[in-house]
Amino acid sequence: MNMKRNAAIGVLAGSLLGCSAALAQEVVKVGLILPLTGPFTPTGRQIEAGARLYMQQHGDTVAGRKIQLIVKDDGNVADRTKRIAQDLIVNDKVSILAGFALTPLALATAPISAQAKVPQIVMGAATSVVTERSPYIVRTGMVAPALTVGVAEWAPKNGIRKVVTLVSDYAPGVDIEKAFIEQYKRAGGEVIAELRVPLANPDFAPFLQRARDANPDALFVFVPAGQGSILMKQFAERGLDKSGIKLIGTGDMTDDDILNGIGDVALGIVTSHHYSAAHPSAMNREYVAAFKKANPGMRPNFMSLGGYDGMHAIYEALKKTNGATDADALVNAMKGLAWESPRGPISIDPETRDIVQNIYVRKVERVDGELYNIEFATYPAVKDPAKAAAKK
Repeated sequence: MNMKRNAAIGVLAGSLLGCSAALAQEVVKVGLILPLTGPFTPTGRQIEAGARLYMQQHGDTVAGRKIQLIVKDDGNVADRTKRIAQDLIVNDKVSILAGFALTPLALATAPISAQAKVPQIVMGAATSVVTERSPYIVRTGMVAPALTVGVAEWAPKNGIRKVVTLVSDYAPGVDIEKAFIEQYKRAGGEVIAELRVPLANPDFAPFLQRARDANPDALFVFVPAGQGSILMKQFAERGLDKSGIKLIGTGDMTDDDILNGIGDVALGIVTSHHYSAAHPSAMNREYVAAFKKANPGMRPNFMSLGGYDGMHAIYEALKKTNGATDADALVNAMKGLAWESPRGPISIDPETRDIVQNIYVRKVERVDGELYNIEFATYPAVKDPAKAAAKK
């Protein structure tokens, strides 16, 4: 009798375990790894807010599968990002990794994505090479060299014949420096000095003095989101704003989330970028209103769109696979996706798995008492110029 009873219990336990496993399979877990402490906290918060807003608007069930977002803080430490990614895959059984605000974090995780065959949705990191490090990486944020396209062509046509470049000394900065110089020279401009500033704890003052001594028509700048306010404050303190030297660059410098805090020194700065909170579309106006309502005290910036559109890519891929989470199927489903975003029309290049999007030339202006990047020229459907050049 005991043997029969134990056997029955074993069968029941096995069936219960089977049911639990089946129920567990109904949940698609997405591990969102972001810097939520340290100097790049605002970047992580923007990406998370964008991802959560998409889920709030579109529900948490896709193709019969419930989506669970598991958010982890890597503090912008690459080794920690890597450990978190391993833990999410092994212990939390995530089907998708996402986030990766900066390039070192994305690159640290790429080998894990490749070996474990887990899609890695890069929502922030912008260095050109990122998507080449794993066949399972898809990027929904931006690619650094593309950001220079607008301002590099606009500047020489508008009296800016000589520039000094100043970039943060890490991979995206080097990418942007190279792309800007190549395009600016082709458009007829001259680069008279190239300056690189340490990424960690930057002191821009000595570099700004060197730029002033070179007496260019403009200073072209790339710094990560959040550091623009420090640079512009020192730009004014050194008197460059009164010297006739214009300030141009990529839109990271005039990040929407901090632009009002920068103040009048930002007025008139011309940048090129893929998103402005003032982008003139009905979809964007609705997005900005919804974002502000969900996140009091914040204005959406370009990083938020990396999170928002990253979730869109995940949702649409799951629809195409009927809820299957096989990595190859999901990534193949994302290749060639095209949709209208609050930033404008975007798509995923089926060859490179990289974002293709409009680049806008913008000028900081005051509108209804607030500072905004006002778009005045559009370069449509820009692909990564670095990868395009490599094919030639």
